[in-house]
Amino acid sequence: MTVEIHKAASRGETQIGWLDSKHSFSFGSYVDRSNTGHGLLLVNNDDRVAPATGFGTHGHADMEIITWVLSGEVEHADTLGNHGIIRPGLAQRMSAGTGIRHSEHNPSPDVEAHFVQMWVQPDTQGIEPGYEQQEVGHLLDQGGLVAIAGGPECGAVIRINQRDAVMYAGRLKPGETCPIPVAAHVHLFVALGSASFDGSQPLEEGDAVRLTNEGAHMLSAGPAGAEIIVWATA
Repeated sequence: MTVEIHKAASRGETQIGWLDSKHSFSFGSYVDRSNTGHGLLLVNNDDRVAPATGFGTHGHADMEIITWVLSGEVEHADTLGNHGIIRPGLAQRMSAGTGIRHSEHNPSPDVEAHFVQMWVQPDTQGIEPGYEQQEVGHLLDQGGLVAIAGGPECGAVIRINQRDAVMYAGRLKPGETCPIPVAAHVHLFVALGSASFDGSQPLEEGDAVRLTNEGAHMLSAGPAGAEIIVWATA
């Protein structure tokens, strides 16, 4: 049973002019063999992409990928024929399966795109690639944490091919308090704003809490509110 606080400044980083990416776990050129994921969550990248730039067409396989936009917009296109703009309040899932190629660009000529991209392993290899996006802003406006993505039995808004993982998100109002889901592995990420863990541990933007085999805990938003992403996995 452990509680680990990981501060924003401890994350790995990739900076290549148009991209400022902060890595909660080993990714790309940032390699830390003691930090390769938490439970089923393997990637939690906090990305800022300059206007009119982005990731060119590239491939993935056997991975469930969630993109969560915090500000600005991300234009997605893939080899399944999907094309659209992802913005705050819209949840997107891409199942890479046997293989998919896609691009992600910031279509704005003058506004930075800020988003978090997260990867979890599927529970079945070699599935057909898939794509889904759903509006969730109206659910976030109701307060608390919302089950955004998960397996077929959890009641999440969008489905991922991993029965043992659920992603929650919340736009907490100033001072709002909510319980943290209980699971074998829980990764709580402060995407925007600030918060307090169990009323005593302050958390700033980019900080994370990793829980392993823990029981119930509480989170309270700071004076300006907070946008929170929580993964509860096996």
